[in-house]
Amino acid sequence: MTTTTNRVLLVDDDQALRQLLAALLTANGYRVDQAADGHAALARLDQQPYDHLITDIHMPEMDGLALIEAVRERGLALPVTVISAYTDMTNVVQAFKLGAADFIAKPFQSEEEILLTLKKGEERTRLQQDNLRLRQALTERYVFANIVAKSRPMAAVFETIAKIADYHTTVLITGESGTGKELITRAIHYNSNRKDRPLVSINCGGIPGNLLESELFGHAKGAFTDAHRARKGLFEEANGGTLFLDEIAELPLNLQVKLLRVLQEEEIRPLGDSRPVKLDVRIIAATARDLKAEVAAGRFREDLFYRINVLPIAVPPLRERKEDIPLLVEHFIAKYNQRMGLKVQRLATDCLERLLDHHWPGNVRELENVIERLMALADGPVLGTVNLPPELAPPAVRMAEDQFVPTGYSIKKNGKRLEERLITAALAETGGNKTRAAALLEISIPALLYKIREYGIQP
Repeated sequence: MTTTTNRVLLVDDDQALRQLLAALLTANGYRVDQAADGHAALARLDQQPYDHLITDIHMPEMDGLALIEAVRERGLALPVTVISAYTDMTNVVQAFKLGAADFIAKPFQSEEEILLTLKKGEERTRLQQDNLRLRQALTERYVFANIVAKSRPMAAVFETIAKIADYHTTVLITGESGTGKELITRAIHYNSNRKDRPLVSINCGGIPGNLLESELFGHAKGAFTDAHRARKGLFEEANGGTLFLDEIAELPLNLQVKLLRVLQEEEIRPLGDSRPVKLDVRIIAATARDLKAEVAAGRFREDLFYRINVLPIAVPPLRERKEDIPLLVEHFIAKYNQRMGLKVQRLATDCLERLLDHHWPGNVRELENVIERLMALADGPVLGTVNLPPELAPPAVRMAEDQFVPTGYSIKKNGKRLEERLITAALAETGGNKTRAAALLEISIPALLYKIREYGIQP
């Protein structure tokens, strides 16, 4: 007899079947409690922690699907195995969507099938617990000022931030759109001795040129037609703190001259005012463009470039630090669980593989958008490939979106071609798990095995 301390809750309205299963599990060292329906099962779950839940689907009062949903709503992470007949595949598929981990068909093929299912559930739980402990350790180690990373390129960025945070010197942050340049700015500011003073941001490309000068430097009353009162500019608002000039390459040439003067003299002159205003402002600039190329093209002043490029920080694109993707995924899942009131646990392995294979032209911002999309469309605690955007979906999933072109008029021949494609797609979706593939296809496992052999499909 196998020795185990694991406790199993067995839920089925068929008393004879319950007792048969309980006897089998007890003989193999499990501690077994029984319940005849979902309500009784929830009462036991409220009183006692369990390591595994085995439940039938069709039961009076509260069926197995409602039970699984209630278990997940309570935040219980125990593995759930459903038992049902092959003819009930629609409900089995729904059970998987709600978070069931495995399926045992009635009538049972063997005692070994049941025991193996429990062992797989125990192994999954152990791996999840190990992963949770690892994630917690990684979170403590690899989160710096809300920037999540563990890659060497980002570790170098963290080290640079720590070194330069307290300096007054101007910083230029470069990197593709979506890499997190504003987060780097916030990290610099809030790790500096200016952290209790303002951090003021402006997108130099987001304001029309004729308004940008007033926005930056302020204006005196009557300086122009609509200047009914004096107004401080962003430089004055940031006095003592930090001014973040995002997309500085968009700054018009006439304002580039004025910005250069501000950096040299550390004072501004509001529009319509003859008095200069002395300032203590640290400038952090950022751009997604190649400023050297902009200088060569005459669109950016060379003297201003050298003035702001004193402490450069290059933020690497996500495709060059893919080891950060699993950490970022965990971070975004936690973020949107809280925002959406969800209890998503993780990505399916094949889904994470798709993310790791992607080129990420939109960088971290694109990754966050993908995770938000997956969670908004989620049917259970594990995010799969089915809701990935088209550019990320695996070929087998995209197959369903392709036009099926029949060959001739034979329903029999074309039906077989379509059937083969669907089976191939289902096996790809489930990572070769034939039980789950059969559930998706709504056919029995023997039928699936027969068709795999018939079509010569390699799972």
